[in-house]
Amino acid sequence: MTITADSFKTGYLPTWCPGCGDYGIWMSLKNALGELSIGPDDGLIVYGIGCHGNMYDWMRTYGFIGLHGRALPVAQGAKLANHRLPVIVVSGDGDCLGEGGNHFIHAAKRNPDINVIIHDNQVYGLTTGQASPTAKAGFKTKSTPEGVVDEPMNPLTLAIVSGATFVARGFAGDPLGLTKLMVEAVRHKGFSVLDVLQPCVTFDKVHTYGWYRSRLYSLSASDYAPTDKLRALTKAVEWGDHIPVGIFYREEKPTSEDREPALAEGPLVSQRESQGNLDSLLEEFQ
Repeated sequence: MTITADSFKTGYLPTWCPGCGDYGIWMSLKNALGELSIGPDDGLIVYGIGCHGNMYDWMRTYGFIGLHGRALPVAQGAKLANHRLPVIVVSGDGDCLGEGGNHFIHAAKRNPDINVIIHDNQVYGLTTGQASPTAKAGFKTKSTPEGVVDEPMNPLTLAIVSGATFVARGFAGDPLGLTKLMVEAVRHKGFSVLDVLQPCVTFDKVHTYGWYRSRLYSLSASDYAPTDKLRALTKAVEWGDHIPVGIFYREEKPTSEDREPALAEGPLVSQRESQGNLDSLLEEFQ
């Protein structure tokens, strides 16, 4: 069966605000899964809490919504149980880097074969627009009426220095380019992070589609090669009149599943339980 974006229809339409950047991410993800031939029964999407998490209702795939900031532990547990299963995390900048920041750092360090898509809009949109960890200094929100006074977290630099083996940035207003980045991220074996600049049209009147389009440029259009970690960090901190998008860093190294002896005989879900192997396991702890 040919997999297309229509393969993921649920019969329900999104209730995001008209023009929300989530639509572009939703469309791109469906197109990417189709290109990768990952159908509704072929993978798992773990969602965080936030506007992005409502995507669960509009994606006909196996899915799970956990506690706020806890998408990554769930995804890692699923990957450990069946490491041949494609596992994608759909999270937000607050969910992933605020409540879930510690999980993000340690997941990157372990390098599980999981793909993380961050909806990065600088606000907590579901709770009506408070400043998120990526909110830039001076940005006025409901929780910072005089402007954010601290420095923002940078998802790209955090991912690179924590050990992620694929780090990229896309734009929700460029579904074609974002689809290509998602395909590359899922194909990569290891912990891949795709930070998506996602305009919140309701609570962020500064970082609009037009604001981004006048500043974004593609790394792939230059001689940039995503193999130098120091150069990747230099590009990742570039922000202002010129903002790069594309693949910042990529390397090949063993995943946490590769290093797990219990998976040498195949996925845990397909390994047969017996009284014999349970007895030998218990003997190890005596």
